[in-house]
Amino acid sequence: MLTSFSTGRLFGQVYGSGTPQVLALHGWRRDHRDFAATLSGEPVTAPQPSLARRPEDRQLPGAPLNAIALDLPGFGATPEPDGAWGSLAYAEAVAPVLAEMAPRVVVVGHSFGARVAVQLAKLEPDRLGGLVLSGAPLFPANPERAKPPLRLRLARRLAESGIVSQQRLESLRQRYGSEDYRTSSPRMRSVLVQALREEREGAYTEALAAIACPVELIWGALDTAAPTRVAEQIAAVITVPVNLVTCPGVGHLTPFLVPGELRAAIERLL
Repeated sequence: MLTSFSTGRLFGQVYGSGTPQVLALHGWRRDHRDFAATLSGEPVTAPQPSLARRPEDRQLPGAPLNAIALDLPGFGATPEPDGAWGSLAYAEAVAPVLAEMAPRVVVVGHSFGARVAVQLAKLEPDRLGGLVLSGAPLFPANPERAKPPLRLRLARRLAESGIVSQQRLESLRQRYGSEDYRTSSPRMRSVLVQALREEREGAYTEALAAIACPVELIWGALDTAAPTRVAEQIAAVITVPVNLVTCPGVGHLTPFLVPGELRAAIERLL
């Protein structure tokens, strides 16, 4: 059953029976359910057969962790933000949830959730006891192709002046935009564009350098959305102890593929 947080503006799942010590933030087009196996200790069901791995990688016997897994604004049960939020605005929306948790919290961020997690660490340094980042696209996966195609960028500008119709612009979006962009609402598209701009302009460097708690990086060796060189860049910027775990044969969706690695990282930090 979902629970509301922060005066009903956020929704998520509570695990365990004690004061929550872990806060989990999911990726783009995902929701709180991604962390069910990691936080509950129950077997995980892969979203598609090709993601299934060995049973010992997917089953986590043990008691649930005392944790909260949120639906970030615009995903799951939580309504969309009221503007083109960047990662800092998302962190500001999540920060009040910490008041309902233990004095020191381990924050887990996967993909888009990792963008929010590093900003939360900067906002609330005294409340974080550890940070687990996985598949975090904090630097461009391919710097040479970080911007949208020129034709799409020009069409956006011309549409603002009424020279290109919205119908034509949408046709170009469907042709040249990423799957995440094509399948998002207009509001969430603006959020995605903002996130990619932050990534391209190095906006996360300052937040990473400000992290004051131990950090675990859990990475899929086959991750193409955030290749392992991105993990190495992150580790190079962080000034506190960092433990990088690279998982052979694993892609981007680590919560499904290696929930045990995420849980082990959390337990090292608790």
